[in-house]
Amino acid sequence: MTADVSARRRRDIIDALRRGAVPMNGLDALAVGLDRFVTAFDEDLDRVAGGGSIFKAVRGEYGAGKTFLTRWLAERAKRRGLAAAEVQISETETPLHRMETVYRRLVERLSTEQFPPSALRPVLDGWTFALEEDVLATGEVAEDDAEALDRAVGDLMEKRLAGVARDTSAFAAALRAYRSAVSAGDHATADGLAAWLGGQPHVAAAVRRTAGVKGDLDHFGALSFLQGLLTVLRDSGHPGLLLVLDEVETLQRMRSDARDKALNALRQLVDEVHSGRFLGLFLVITGTPAFYDGPQGAQRLAPLAQRLATDFGTDARWDNPRAVQIRLPGFTVESLTALGRKVRGLYGSPAVDARVDDDYLAELATAVAGKLGGKVGVAPRVYLKKLVADVLDRVDQFPDYDPRQHYALTLRSDELTDVERNAAASADDIDLPL
Repeated sequence: MTADVSARRRRDIIDALRRGAVPMNGLDALAVGLDRFVTAFDEDLDRVAGGGSIFKAVRGEYGAGKTFLTRWLAERAKRRGLAAAEVQISETETPLHRMETVYRRLVERLSTEQFPPSALRPVLDGWTFALEEDVLATGEVAEDDAEALDRAVGDLMEKRLAGVARDTSAFAAALRAYRSAVSAGDHATADGLAAWLGGQPHVAAAVRRTAGVKGDLDHFGALSFLQGLLTVLRDSGHPGLLLVLDEVETLQRMRSDARDKALNALRQLVDEVHSGRFLGLFLVITGTPAFYDGPQGAQRLAPLAQRLATDFGTDARWDNPRAVQIRLPGFTVESLTALGRKVRGLYGSPAVDARVDDDYLAELATAVAGKLGGKVGVAPRVYLKKLVADVLDRVDQFPDYDPRQHYALTLRSDELTDVERNAAASADDIDLPL
């Protein structure tokens, strides 16, 4: 797999790890322990591409690889032609009980295999182009007859938008106006209408008047806009959308009234997926076990808890990858070492290959976990950052550098997250008044 990764993508992956971040691309080259999910996920992706809809919940402690798994899944989705978007749920920036905000973040993060975020404009333009190609394919209109072509495209657009207009006439009206603005070369109006279709607030009233729409998007309108977006994606050659709602455990930190609204919004969204309203949608949420099992999370709303309920045994080997909720067991020293070997291979340096052997990778994994109170599950981010920035980079640049002699692992408080900092704390750090 390493040999299949381009030099540029290798650099991007290594640079992300050096910064302590999850890479955005090339995650197949880093995947460790995900083989057991491949078949089930590929079945789900095929079902979504065929017009179905799927909901999946991912659970795992901090550091178990939830974000990595969803981005790995997004890569597989985009290779099948699907679009993908990852939305970070947060109390202030993206509260789950305000679907208009979630939809706006979705569009801002929308990407395809060809286009990075936000891919909305290329998708809209691809939709218009696909309509023209479908009209020309009938042979009833000549390509050089601009007036007849425009009329035929308009008629076809109305047929395609019939279902959308039934549920959200405003979305269909804005699409019609967008196509007209693009055809007329009115780029300012087209930009404004694209922004309004993407859920952006404060679009100029003059722009909205061209489409005959009023106001900004609200919670319920956002669900209808999501339907419309799925239709446009499908007609522009993208059979579906993978939507990841990451870190839903943040709901536990909200005020009780906001938390209850958010949990109910999540329950509503899950039910809509299961009802078939969002054909072509693969919805994934990620959260910690405390969210799924604790009193301030899903258990607070019985209907949601019932929909997420999955029976996990003590042995993760027998977990069902097809279940509505899947469990990431987290890393061990052995799997961290295997991950280190993959990173060493991606680094592509003869000096690194010669001086950073498997035994040292295991020693570093053990040392990092030890610094974090023996909690290996919390260690992956720090381990990879230390491995790349403090070991591999130095070995590659300095011919005399021997990590066993010249490197002493240290963890500074300012380079750790709150979870890592708590894991690293020990009784010796507490000053007792004597």
